[in-house]
Amino acid sequence: MRKCNGALHYPAFRRLGYWDIKIQNLDVVQVKSQSLKVRYKIMIDTAIYATLRFKLAVISVVLLAISACMTAGVKTESPLHDLTQNAKPNVVIFYIDDLGYGDLSSYGATKVATPEIDRLAAKGVRFTDAHSSAATCTPSRYSLLTGEHGFRNNAKILEGDAPALIQPGKSTLAAMFKKAGYATGVVGKWHLGLGDGNVDWNANVKPGPLEIGFDYSFLLPATGDRVPSVYLENHRVVNLDPQDPITVSYQGKVGNRATGYENPELLRYVADEQHNETIINGVSRIGHMAGGESALWTDEDFSEIFSDKAIDFIRNNKDKPFFLFHSYHDIHVPRLPHPRFIGTTDMGPRGDAIAQMDWITGQVVKEIEQLGIANNTLIIFTSDNGPVLDDGYADESVTKLGDHKPSGPFKGGKYSRYEAGTRVPTIVYWPGKILAQTNDALVSQIDIYASLAKLVGVELNVSEAQDSQEQLAVWLGQSTQGRSELVEESLANGSLRTGNWKYIPASEQEHSFITDSKEIESGYMNKPQLFDLLTDPNENYNLAEQNPDKVAKMDARLKQIITSGY
Repeated sequence: MRKCNGALHYPAFRRLGYWDIKIQNLDVVQVKSQSLKVRYKIMIDTAIYATLRFKLAVISVVLLAISACMTAGVKTESPLHDLTQNAKPNVVIFYIDDLGYGDLSSYGATKVATPEIDRLAAKGVRFTDAHSSAATCTPSRYSLLTGEHGFRNNAKILEGDAPALIQPGKSTLAAMFKKAGYATGVVGKWHLGLGDGNVDWNANVKPGPLEIGFDYSFLLPATGDRVPSVYLENHRVVNLDPQDPITVSYQGKVGNRATGYENPELLRYVADEQHNETIINGVSRIGHMAGGESALWTDEDFSEIFSDKAIDFIRNNKDKPFFLFHSYHDIHVPRLPHPRFIGTTDMGPRGDAIAQMDWITGQVVKEIEQLGIANNTLIIFTSDNGPVLDDGYADESVTKLGDHKPSGPFKGGKYSRYEAGTRVPTIVYWPGKILAQTNDALVSQIDIYASLAKLVGVELNVSEAQDSQEQLAVWLGQSTQGRSELVEESLANGSLRTGNWKYIPASEQEHSFITDSKEIESGYMNKPQLFDLLTDPNENYNLAEQNPDKVAKMDARLKQIITSGY
């Protein structure tokens, strides 16, 4: 419980379906039930209580709340205070790629089982209205690590040889943790650019993660569908033979490797025009690459290599506080799960990749538990954007989908302005510290920066993490009062959430590729859209014409946020 005069929030009510307990005075208590949509009043007499028709658990909690209010002068420490007092827990962020709201069994999926993640959801905080900052990966990753929207730095989907988007000197989540005395590491997909725009892959590749606050990095330099198809550990390509140097080009062919457009018969999956260049491991990629034969990755090994590297980092730093950004390649294309996972679902490679992703998560969590540090480790599990099925390769993701709904009850997906573009599964797990619950607060990954700074006792500079709001109580499940407003970004275009209202400005660009090649409802229209998500979560009924004043107000506020911040 947080306060006596006003709203009281207590996890027991969440489990019973009750919320928003308000005490107007000492003899009247109002309890609203979200599920029943009714309001009950309990009249409290100083001597006896009127007949109570609530569940016994509800009565007990109400009485405890009233008792706390009547206990004048008695100060108790809040749970949040206890957690932040001299607290330096380990922090692990599992950042999944292209995982949709409906892709986990704990979020309603029935065609794929995710028992490891479900275990976290059952014992942690499972959010229902949590968002990545953008509907594509590079701006979402940028926002997570900097605490500011990607459009403030022109963050777009980057080529594999793009310069570092986050330059040395920029405040980052990793640098913040280092200020607090943490060891910091990143494992997995990067896709935030490396170097100065003219990378020599045969020498030290920098600036990169080590120049912006990470002590250790083991990366896919960009994505699995882009060259260079090699691992980068700290500043160097792994297993590179100096006699076979790497050349990368996004302007034209280099070297003698076959390409998808020249030799389609060599492909394991038919690819679209964008993904039809250098063939590596039977898969054509975006971009051209020559050399580096000994350093080439095998896609099927991603899961084991990344989980091993994550576990090594944890073992090496178990005796001091650490921050690990575990950035998955799964379930991004190309989807080539390890043979042990092939056929574990009837949804083809995408479903099998979800099962693989669940296994990776379980491996790392079990290691944390076996090392005896689980009770001092905060885990955040989330996704960089919404789902996509056909994203360049004909891998049966569409034909074997069946009745699986990757976006859950929402419209859209990756790239889209609709809710499924950024509303993603999000779970916070900290055994012994936070209570199991489902939390409906509006939260954003962009707030992880300021919230964790609060947890570990770092005071942020005025210019640092400018869009990040301190929401620690919500992230730890001690409040349901999240953000009042949030910008959702799609391809550098903003939409605005204000409470349950969603406003999408008119667009001159249709971005037809989202609908035509991805078969995702884009949300790009030549007229404004306004939705009441409380009554219309699937964004079917545009209320803009009926509410011109609200449209004008939300449009002005969106422009203000984009120009000047929240």
